Amino acid sequence: MTDQEIQSALSGLPSWSLVGGKLHREFKFQDFVGAFGFMTKVAILAEKINHHPEWSNVYNSVVLDLSTHEVGGISALDVDLARSIDAVR
Repeated sequence: MTDQEIQSALSGLPSWSLVGGKLHREFKFQDFVGAFGFMTKVAILAEKINHHPEWSNVYNSVVLDLSTHEVGGISALDVDLARSIDAVR
């Protein structure tokens, strides 16, 4: 995606930002179980489209970064996954 296409996509993903050339979002939950449950939902989504996030989890926090290694940046697949993740949040 071009920089303009990425910026346009971000306008429809208000909780996401561009950090280090990746779509980035941080999620907070009530506790670890909530965070882990969310990660399970995201894992199922990611596996269905064979596109997997970079993520980390510490207690009630989940940090996600999306990029497409094959293209060396952000692709439409990342935007689609971000939208799907927002839908399960």
